[in-house]
Amino acid sequence: MSRRIPVLIVAGFLGAGKTTLLNHLLRQRQARIGVVVNDFGAVNIDAMLVAGQVDAMVSLGNGCVCCAVDVGELNEMFTRLEQSNRVDVIVVEASGLAEPRNLIRMVIASDNPRIRYGGLIEIVDAEHFPDSRARHPELMSHLRLADLVVVNKADRVPSGELERLRGEIGDMVRGVPVHATTHGRIDPTLLFDPPEQTTATVAEQLSFDELLDEHDHTAEDHHHLHDDYQSVSFTSTTDLDPRKLVALLEDPPAGLFRAKGFVAFGVADDRRKFLLHMVGRHVVFGPASWSRGESRRTDLVLIGSGLDTAAATAALHETVHDAPEPLEEQALLGVWRHVPRELSDAEL
Repeated sequence: MSRRIPVLIVAGFLGAGKTTLLNHLLRQRQARIGVVVNDFGAVNIDAMLVAGQVDAMVSLGNGCVCCAVDVGELNEMFTRLEQSNRVDVIVVEASGLAEPRNLIRMVIASDNPRIRYGGLIEIVDAEHFPDSRARHPELMSHLRLADLVVVNKADRVPSGELERLRGEIGDMVRGVPVHATTHGRIDPTLLFDPPEQTTATVAEQLSFDELLDEHDHTAEDHHHLHDDYQSVSFTSTTDLDPRKLVALLEDPPAGLFRAKGFVAFGVADDRRKFLLHMVGRHVVFGPASWSRGESRRTDLVLIGSGLDTAAATAALHETVHDAPEPLEEQALLGVWRHVPRELSDAEL
């Protein structure tokens, strides 16, 4: 499970900045990105905008991906990307008319063992959000599906209005992180983990990389990025209570986007360690390989935007099982709910 490639879905209405954000991600030199670009229309303009900037690309035209392909065909797209250059992350850029719910279902239902759902990033235009909401009432349901809301073009509205807008959207999405930025610029490490490899090697593999360097950004311009994501690192040599951790993950702190790491639970006669991946409200536990001489400590990292790090740290400490008696096996029932069906008991 740890080697699965995350599939990120980038959605938003026309003009919100989806392709701009995608192009920004493609300029980074930390990971190889495979892209499924979808544009509603005979001329695939978005594909042209990203052409030559990715290691592998499958372009879909004449309709949105949710109705132009079925799950099997989308799996084929993922397989072509995954096998072509061994990409580190796949980004599906949906058309402005795509239905995010269907896209999420397609990714989660994929039988490709090399991929996993990496989250829905919904992009909104800070300047035109009220008008977009009036024209497209379905935008509200799309936002509530998101694992991360990116408020783009933040430099086009006064700071007071921006904060009011972030608060308004935050109330709508009930705890989902709301991240403000300009020109689609967002730190890739908020969305996915770069592989452990040298930067130079990856840079050489990216087409037209030197032409895409961002430059001439003033300090004021950088300040307008509003790149205010936070991370919390947590380590415990005492095993955790699985019921308390699952409760925390199912009702996460406001602003939490991702959680990852290795977990040891204080259950009687159970020496397993679990690998945890969480994106938005999508929680997955799987087997973690470890040697008998290795410490059973828990190591977790929480990442979010607008995340109260002190409260998140305190909540993690509350999951520690510090009683002398181990827990019964039934305490793991909540964990099993989040183990993929394809992982047999033998694997765990």
